[in-house]
Amino acid sequence: MRFGPVWPLQTPTPTPTETATEVATDIGGLLPFDIPMWVVNIGESLIVIGLAIVVSRLLVRLLGRRVAQQFRRPSLTRTALRGIRASVYIFALLTILNIYGLRLTDIGLSVAIFSAVVGVVLAPIFGSLISGMFLLADQPYEIGDMIELVDTGQQGFVEDITLRHTKVFTLDNTFLVIPNGEIRQRDVVNYSAEDSRTRLSLDVLVTYESDIAVARSLIEAAAREVDNVIAGGPDIRVGAARYPASPTVYINNFADHGVLLTLRYWVTEPYKLLAARSRVQTNVWRRLEDANVEIAYPHSHLYFDDTSGEMNVSLNNGLGGLDGVDRPHTATGDSPVPPRQDPDDLADE
Repeated sequence: MRFGPVWPLQTPTPTPTETATEVATDIGGLLPFDIPMWVVNIGESLIVIGLAIVVSRLLVRLLGRRVAQQFRRPSLTRTALRGIRASVYIFALLTILNIYGLRLTDIGLSVAIFSAVVGVVLAPIFGSLISGMFLLADQPYEIGDMIELVDTGQQGFVEDITLRHTKVFTLDNTFLVIPNGEIRQRDVVNYSAEDSRTRLSLDVLVTYESDIAVARSLIEAAAREVDNVIAGGPDIRVGAARYPASPTVYINNFADHGVLLTLRYWVTEPYKLLAARSRVQTNVWRRLEDANVEIAYPHSHLYFDDTSGEMNVSLNNGLGGLDGVDRPHTATGDSPVPPRQDPDDLADE
């Protein structure tokens, strides 16, 4: 049997449209109808998104404790875990773009052009991100610390620190979301830095006639009665200095209206400073009220004696002088008041 020449089988290269149709037909071969390619792409994208969510949560759960032990700071721990989630989501985004036929080089070129166009718009955002990095590095406050904004007087607890903003839960049960670029330019008082004990002061002005020693003793005892006030113990160290832990009263100044006494005392926690100050002042008022101590207030005494001089006052309107003696007015050439004349005499003239 003779066979003719064998020619190689050449399959025509399918066009993108034909390939998409064939893929869609192959996928939908088990169904009585064909599935369009865009539906397939959407399904694959949803699967990638679902996997990204599951993988990100799984990684956070597995690595969360290790990251927390490594950084030992809640803010850095949260930032690291957010970075892990962001990495998974970015990888998922690139996978979805690849599903739709977009390559990394095309994406990089598009991102470069887009960044050049909207660079001015994104500049504040990048500024906040950089400020957030400085905040995490400088550690002026941490999550859970009680802070106060000096310019507004608002106090609250740091709820969250991100690369873009700081979230503060105020004592008025409200939230403050402050961009990191703005909060770095403001004065912030941290009441919880390293040691939560806070020192308060109270000025009491007593009269010079009061018993100063008794006043100091009573004021110190009044402060010790408050539960939140540290009654005694070892000295509290602030930097290189040490201060008495128990309430102490100092003679601050000899003022115009009395002796200015200053009470300094420490409270165990900074969360109820106003309440602690109010209770201390209430106890001070109650103790001084029954003692031989008088709280001074601004007042003045006017005293006249023989050295004060004399002041002569006279009225020229027909009334008597201040000494109670009626003095008749006579018409003289030197008198500035003309003599009275009868109206009939004036008519005759």
